[in-house]
Parts: sequence; structure tokens; C-alpha cells
Amino acid sequence: MPTTPARRPRRIALATAAALAVTAPVLAVAGSSGTASAHSVVPKPASAGHVLTTSRKQPLPTSECRKQFGADCYGPTQYQAAYNTGPLLDKKIDGRGKTIAIVDAFGSPTIQHDLDVFDKQYGLPATKVDVQKWGKVPPFDPKNHDMTGWAGETTLDVEYAHAMAPGAKIKLIETGVSETEGSQGLPEMMDAVKDLAAKGSADIVSFSLGASEDSFAEQAKKSGDYHLLKNLRYGLKAAAAAKITVLGASGDDGATDYKLDGKHTYAHREVGWPASDPLVTAVGGTRLHLDDQGKRLKADEVWSDAGGGVSRVFGRPGYQDGVKNVTGAHRGLPDISMSADPAGGAWVYSSYDPSATGWEVTGGTSQATPMFAGIVALADQAAGKRLGNLNEKLYELGARNAAGNGVVDVTRGDNSAHGVKGYRATKGYDLASGWGTLDAARLAKAFSGRH
Repeated sequence: MPTTPARRPRRIALATAAALAVTAPVLAVAGSSGTASAHSVVPKPASAGHVLTTSRKQPLPTSECRKQFGADCYGPTQYQAAYNTGPLLDKKIDGRGKTIAIVDAFGSPTIQHDLDVFDKQYGLPATKVDVQKWGKVPPFDPKNHDMTGWAGETTLDVEYAHAMAPGAKIKLIETGVSETEGSQGLPEMMDAVKDLAAKGSADIVSFSLGASEDSFAEQAKKSGDYHLLKNLRYGLKAAAAAKITVLGASGDDGATDYKLDGKHTYAHREVGWPASDPLVTAVGGTRLHLDDQGKRLKADEVWSDAGGGVSRVFGRPGYQDGVKNVTGAHRGLPDISMSADPAGGAWVYSSYDPSATGWEVTGGTSQATPMFAGIVALADQAAGKRLGNLNEKLYELGARNAAGNGVVDVTRGDNSAHGVKGYRATKGYDLASGWGTLDAARLAKAFSGRH
């Protein structure tokens, strides 16, 4: 999951000579209070030769990406088809009346323009992003890699929350301190969430960021001392009390994460917060295989870099008692998964960096989380109320193991990465994909009891 100073979404650079430039993990974004943003990556060529960054004038269809670059690329209509939002959208269940709050450091100065271009390209209804600056947010500097990393994260978050719930209101909370490994930047983010809860001004909060749990102990300079993390839970507790659903990216380093040593060292199995918090629904990552229309060519599988594992901080919550044979005495994650593998990634449009304006393919659990936020907005609208913490109901549905309830098992793949052995997808709940993935129309019906 995210870890290190400024995690941006993983990107894929399209190389000349039909080579695919795979991105290498960069830092997790953290703020002044303990959370790192969901993982991002800097383009790293898969083969020698000149690599072009993906600043294309137009997105390509999947078949053309596969032909030219040996990788898949998808847009909103394909994701809507793959996750079966059509029956809901046909009934005007599109998230209207619901608000998704996206929390990112710095934000993007071009987010409204970029979303407008994205919407026009894919025939999505236009919407105005409600940008709110929390505290003193410094002027955007396109030469500052931390800021441009967060701008990329912001763009992905906003465009794909809107893609899945085109009628929902998007509230972008921009904070002024970069969230990096440890507690930096997190206090501002938790303050912002507490304010949202007090005002009742959001239904869902999406965090495409996180910091490894152990980074808090390292920062406290004492093994097993997680008081810095626990002191930051006030925002999540306020959201829970207000029946606001909080989602957190499970991370992009498989079953491990960076140490807080500035060297990008991977030590052992660990997970990140806030995804590991029992008050949060942790969103993991899968690899989709779709055709140009969004029809599955084969079953989803776990993305090898999808975060998952067992918390060192939190005991097993009651809703996981039924899977204690998997989690043991601790909180396990993820809870559910959606598309994240950048080798089957999402087209995103951005112009915050004048030297790299255009379309690129990106991915990560930074993509899966806002997409799931959109699905929750649809379910909230169908239910006619906020669903709040989803986990109790989600685990109840998963335990039924019925195809019609919207929970779709993922049984292929594992999240071993960076030399650390991960977990395999199995039948039922596992620490690679959670309960698997979803069918939006059926899940909304199961959550709401309607439609």
C-alpha cells in the first residue's frame, strides 16, 4: 500500500518499439498527522531504449493498446460495463444527491478543466468539483515533484469517482501538508474529515493514500508504540458517528511496505493505515481482462502489488469473526477489490504540468478506491440513506457466498512483491483480494434491499 513521501498513482509509460514502460513505486504521501497517500510510480522502462511518457492527444481503444504496447487500457464505459452499473444508471441511480469527499494534499490547479475534457471524451455528464482548501495550501509549482505527484493522484481520484457515479457531487479537500510515511500530513487530513462529519457535508470519504503501520512506531522511536497512529483516529471516529462511509487504499507494494528509512527498504509483511483501521473499508486491487466494450475475456485475478495482510495495531473486529481462520486475532485486509493493475490501467487526462499535458494510463489501489467510492454512492442513493461503515454488511454478504448478492469471488493470483511472500487468492475471504470484487447492480440491491 502507499508508503513513503508522496505516493502517486502508478503510471504506465508507453515506449517506442512496442515496449511497455512499467512504473516503479515511488513514495507514499503523508501528511502532518500520519498517513501516506496511495502508491504511485515513476516510469521505468521495461527494456532499453527511448521511452515516451504518456502525454497522448487522445486515448486509444484497448485493442490498439494491446497491439501497440502489449498492455491493456480502459476507459469509464468499460469499467461501467465490467462492474454492471448499467441497470442502476438506467434507473437514474447515478449517485445524485450524494457527495463523495476526496482528500489529497495540494490538489490540482487544473482539476475542473481536466475533468471537463475527460467527461467530453467519454460522454459523461459535466459536474462542478467543489474544491475546498483546508488550511494554508501553498501555490502550485509544476516543478515540484511532490506537488505534481499529488496532482496526478487528485486527477485520478476525481475522474474515476465521477466515472462510476456520474450524478454524485465531488468535494475535493486540498490540504497544505504532504502526507508521507509516518504521521506528517495526516493531522490536517483527519481535521478535515472531522469537519466534514460535523457539518454532515459528505456521504463517502475516499483516501487514496496511507502509511505503513510500523512507520508510526519507527517515528515514535519504540517498537510496538503506535500511539501516534491511534491519536489520529479522531477523524475516522467522527465519520463513523455521522454514518459516513470511509474507504482506504490497501496499498501498492503487495504484502509489504516501505520502512521509514528514506531508502525504500522492504522488510517484512505489513499493512498500512488508514486502510487497516476497523472503521475503514480497505480496497484492494485486481487485474481486469476486458475487450473494447468492457466484456470480460477471463476472470479477474489479484494484482501482484495489491496491498493485503494483517494489522499489527488492531485486533480482529467482530465483523471478521467468521474469517478468523484467515485473519487470526487481528484485523485483516483488504475487504473488497477493484481494478488496479496499471498493465490493465485507466486513461486519465491532465494538464497541471504544461510539459506533459494529455492522456496517460495509470493504476494502483489509488484507482480502485475512488471507483469503489462511486459504487457506494450508487448504493447510498438506492438505499435512500448513508450506509456508513460497510464492513458488517459486506462480511455478511460475503459469508453467504451467493452469486446474486453482488460479491464476486476472486480465486486467482497472489500479492507477493519485492521479495516478500504474500497471500494467495482462494475461495471465499483471503488476504489478497478480501471477498473478491463486485457486481454493482446486485451489490446496491443487497445493501439497500431495493431496486
